[in-house]
Amino acid sequence: MEVDIARIQLLTKALDQRTNGTEASDRILEKCKLSRDRIAAPTTTCSAHQEALFARYACDTVGDITFAAQTGLQFSSSSSLTAYISKYSRDLRQVIENTSRFHMFIDPAIAFALRLAGNFATIEAEWKDASFARYHRRTEFLMFAGLARMRTLTQSNFRPIEIRFQHEVGKSREKFQKLAGFPVVFGAERLEIVFAVSSLDLPVPTYDSNLRAHLLEYGERVLAERRSPKQKLRAQVEGLITRSLPGTVIHADEAAANLGMSPRTFTRRLKEEGATYRDIVDDLRCDLAQTFITNGMALSEIAYSLGYADQPAFSTAFKRWTGQAPSTFRSRLD
Repeated sequence: MEVDIARIQLLTKALDQRTNGTEASDRILEKCKLSRDRIAAPTTTCSAHQEALFARYACDTVGDITFAAQTGLQFSSSSSLTAYISKYSRDLRQVIENTSRFHMFIDPAIAFALRLAGNFATIEAEWKDASFARYHRRTEFLMFAGLARMRTLTQSNFRPIEIRFQHEVGKSREKFQKLAGFPVVFGAERLEIVFAVSSLDLPVPTYDSNLRAHLLEYGERVLAERRSPKQKLRAQVEGLITRSLPGTVIHADEAAANLGMSPRTFTRRLKEEGATYRDIVDDLRCDLAQTFITNGMALSEIAYSLGYADQPAFSTAFKRWTGQAPSTFRSRLD
């Protein structure tokens, strides 16, 4: 699943500035199976997974959980078709509507929609590939980058009422609140940006009706020709498991039924991709456990969230995955 290269370019540049050199970024790019040459022009995309891992590793490297969100607030431009359509839109309402329509061109893993309710409006995000919901640092980067982009397009200090995230960050909530300068909610029911309906009328100074009409027509043709990328079975399974949390991990037979397969076909298809259901569950739990620890969650809460009977059972599994106890992993982050 490919996404706009401009975002990882920005993350790399910000990390270079934060660490006063290129060594840290080069090391992370290598871990993500990338290099500076591979993210430079004329390259236009990278994988969403690589972008997510870079955001995570960058935050870990500088020891700042808000680094990706901070960098998102610096996002100002992109050379994608979606960005140009937004640039020539009339006002913020058109920007949001057009971005919702053509967002798959820059990130097919997530979709956005504008919702209106009384005096409030929301940009509601929904994962088209739910396996990406586990990448909390990337999620924070995307939401703050969206806010920065709206400010750039309207050339205003647009301030939402609040941004809502579904994941938790424990005691780090205050850091995000300070960064944003407005309420940032964690543990919310939906992933969304809430703002006053009146903000929809904010004009876009670069509005050009003729260019917008031309780009919209071209965008519709491209959209009609482009098929949605087919997810691998593993990604679909990760999405099902992620949605079943917190507290429960669905069984393999239930996952198979959800995907319209018999248990035997399900097992065979996973084997063809070099995976087993148990491996996927363990990999996802390990990944989420490390993210939850980084987020500051209590170990007992993590154990429950990942579907373990108690904390000792979780600790045993974590040591099997990583070779260290959860408390040791946490101490190395401090």
